[in-house]
Amino acid sequence: MRLRSILLALTVLATSILVAPSANAADKGWRYWGYFQAAPGKTAWTAAMTGPTVDIADGAVEGWSFVFGSDDIPSLAPKVKPDFEKICGSTKADSDTKRIALVVDFGSTTWAPKGEKVAKTFTRCVRTAKTSQGIDVLGQVVKIRAASSGLICGLNGFPAKECGVEIATPKALIVKK
Repeated sequence: MRLRSILLALTVLATSILVAPSANAADKGWRYWGYFQAAPGKTAWTAAMTGPTVDIADGAVEGWSFVFGSDDIPSLAPKVKPDFEKICGSTKADSDTKRIALVVDFGSTTWAPKGEKVAKTFTRCVRTAKTSQGIDVLGQVVKIRAASSGLICGLNGFPAKECGVEIATPKALIVKK
């Protein structure tokens, strides 16, 4: 229960951190875990406007992507499209549980912390209790490291130590005029 309360604070913290403009907004941004969702039957990602402590329906797709951005809404959705049938199509529905497709995208070496290896994107079909929320689904598949505020800091040890830090925009992302 404590973890759910902490994660509820995720949205508030992420919004307060990411909405506050930097004096050098074009020169800096944040790297953090972005949370995306696709409702049952949808084929496009939507940036989640809440933390992962919301109910999700059978047939939904949950997505996590390690992103870099200077906006308050993560724009770099997982590279894998939210395709419930492709991820969970062979998992039969039943009356006691729900099936949620999960995509975890570890991002790009372009903005990964120095010296850390970017893991390969993966998908899983998770059978979970009817009452499970997004954080429960994620926790069935990966080890979660969260800040006391609820911000998701690391999944399966990536990144190893930092949590939603502001960094200079990686040179490879700077648009030359």
